[in-house]
Amino acid sequence: MERFALWLALAFALAACAFSGSAHAQIVLKGMAAQGAVAQTPRVRAELVAQAPDGIVAGQTFWLGLRLEHQSGWHTYWKNAGDSGLPTEFSWQLPAGLSAGSIAWPAPHALRVGPLVNYGYEDTVLLPVPVRVATDFKAPASGQVNVHLSANWLICRVECIPESGEFQLQIPVQGTTASHSQDFAQAQALQPAALAAAGQATVMPGAQPSEAKLVDDRIRLRIPGLPAAVRGKPLDFYPENAETFHHAAEPGKDWQQRWEGDTWIGESLPLSDLRGQTPGQLAVVLALPQQERAAALAQGRPVAWRSELAVQGQWTPATLASVSPALAAALEANRAAADSPAPAGSGATGSASLWAALLGGLVGGLILNLMPCVFPVLAIKVIGFARHGSNGRAQRLGGLAYAAGVILSFLALGALLLALRAAGQQLGWGFQLQSPAVVALLAALFTLLGLNLAGLFEFGNLLPGRLASVQARHPVADSFLSGVLAVAVASPCTAPFMGASLGFAIDMPALQALTVFAALGVGMALPYLLACFVPAVVRWLPRPGAWMQTFRHAMAFPMFATVVWLVWVLGQQSGVDGAAALLALLLALSALIWALHLQGRTRWVLSAAVLLLSAGLLWHAVPLIAAEAPAASARTDDKSLWQPWSAERVQAARSQGRPVFVDFTAAWCVTCQVNKRTTLSHPDVMAAFEKNQVQLLRADWTRQDPAITQALHALGRSGVPVYVLYAPGRQPVVMTELLTRGEVMEALGTL
Repeated sequence: MERFALWLALAFALAACAFSGSAHAQIVLKGMAAQGAVAQTPRVRAELVAQAPDGIVAGQTFWLGLRLEHQSGWHTYWKNAGDSGLPTEFSWQLPAGLSAGSIAWPAPHALRVGPLVNYGYEDTVLLPVPVRVATDFKAPASGQVNVHLSANWLICRVECIPESGEFQLQIPVQGTTASHSQDFAQAQALQPAALAAAGQATVMPGAQPSEAKLVDDRIRLRIPGLPAAVRGKPLDFYPENAETFHHAAEPGKDWQQRWEGDTWIGESLPLSDLRGQTPGQLAVVLALPQQERAAALAQGRPVAWRSELAVQGQWTPATLASVSPALAAALEANRAAADSPAPAGSGATGSASLWAALLGGLVGGLILNLMPCVFPVLAIKVIGFARHGSNGRAQRLGGLAYAAGVILSFLALGALLLALRAAGQQLGWGFQLQSPAVVALLAALFTLLGLNLAGLFEFGNLLPGRLASVQARHPVADSFLSGVLAVAVASPCTAPFMGASLGFAIDMPALQALTVFAALGVGMALPYLLACFVPAVVRWLPRPGAWMQTFRHAMAFPMFATVVWLVWVLGQQSGVDGAAALLALLLALSALIWALHLQGRTRWVLSAAVLLLSAGLLWHAVPLIAAEAPAASARTDDKSLWQPWSAERVQAARSQGRPVFVDFTAAWCVTCQVNKRTTLSHPDVMAAFEKNQVQLLRADWTRQDPAITQALHALGRSGVPVYVLYAPGRQPVVMTELLTRGEVMEALGTL
């Protein structure tokens, strides 16, 4: 490398890491604080809205609400979530004189997920909250009140993802705020109407069961005062008390409902196995079935009714499970053995796991040097070895500095990954290349390095003399930065042994996890350290001479090949428009380098013109680069064979007794692409898949996908590639990162 080149590499690497870290730290809050009242995630659009048609008047009430637009298949939860889930929670910050009440929950509907039943909302729902204005309320001088809401919700399909948002809204005191009147009217119509007549819940003691079961107590409900329009119709039953009733019990099968005049009676409703002590009252909601609500709303009739029932009798509460005296003694002995020091020579399981992870990290780091991601940097190191010639001391110092750059960079990436995961992000190894901005920055860096190696320009001719002599004055720093650059390029790869080690590291305490990352760095730097400290290793290189210039020019092509790969990666992330925008920026960057290389006044005139052009291109290119490619999750090479991965597809195929092969991949993972084109597309492998009727699924992790991250984590992995075969009645088979035909054929042969 020429002068200043690796200093520039460090600047790009630091910018990329900083941008990647900040971008991922904002994923949960994406679009929330910045856009004020609106929050957007891939699963839901949330908006803080207000209903104050008469303005904010002292002594009166106006309404605020969170409007949730769920993507198809996703849902959030009611005040009683049912067998699983969590209700949406609000935390308000309001000006003096305003006080928010509780959520006026619209009637939910049942959501059956396997053997469980939850209560919640799909499609679009508004969760309204009344806000009481004090009689002594004084309007701010600005004439507007600022409302701040911190909201937390759990959104689920089959997998569940906790999300949160910070919302800001300004409401005029004197003006009219009523742009969402229809939403508030709909929410008001869906709220259960209170029944005036008192209801009753009677405990019906069950028969004495065996020792292993709870007493089978049941409940009879009597709810009078229901309107004539619904008498005789079956109604849906929603208890407000959590962990009281058995939510998955089916009416007509596990319990019965009938009518006596205007009184709805629920017979023998089963209680939850997690029930506590008997309360004095039970609050319940009866509602029309989901398919009948639209007609009732159109006629202006209520769709749900709420009743508070006095409880008569006492049920048997669930208690903590008890164990036999013999089992209790055995558990106590196990606890004592765990607390006592381990005998000499016997390592604890945690220690064994740590040593295995360290060994795997060391070997994985060694093999990482063979990954195609690292090849351009290998060229830089080869030139560096030849330049030092017989200067053994310079070689040794350079090797130590290079190793320090590699190890510290792995530690920095590991610390950033652990910090973001601790903050709630679903991330894995290679997460930085899930950001299109980081991919674009790396493409610009490699374009500059390629132009420099090709001899188009010399950094020393573009920079002041003091800066241009940095490398000559600080060769150790030059070697350190080449180690940083090597890790920046190699980090997306997952070498054999490395995937399992990273999977272990993610779940370890921070200090132990960072030790594993350091072991990766040691493994990657070890060959260069040997080359620097053992002269025989590099003795085969010819002496410095004219060949170095030719070799240097030739090494520009691997740099440009890396740029081609990065542009392709960006195209997978942001679409063809994003890739074209990046190419335009790289062209402008090359033109700027050419202009700065000229002499005289022409240099500055052309440089200024290119800078102005580049600024305009940048303004238009950034949104295209940051955009998400249409149907990115559905990209496959052969859509007739490979289908996009989802947890539901895996479960559906396995429930049918069909084997499933999952390819966890990403466009920025070079190893993934090599395996895809050499092994997974081989005719023998595809014929074996077809013969065994294997469901082929591809999990595309090119952009961040929390569901894929969770699936990788469940397999003990933190990055891609990962290849898994799910065979009926067996544990998943996780294959090696460098996939071979023999390995796949052997696994399929056991079906």
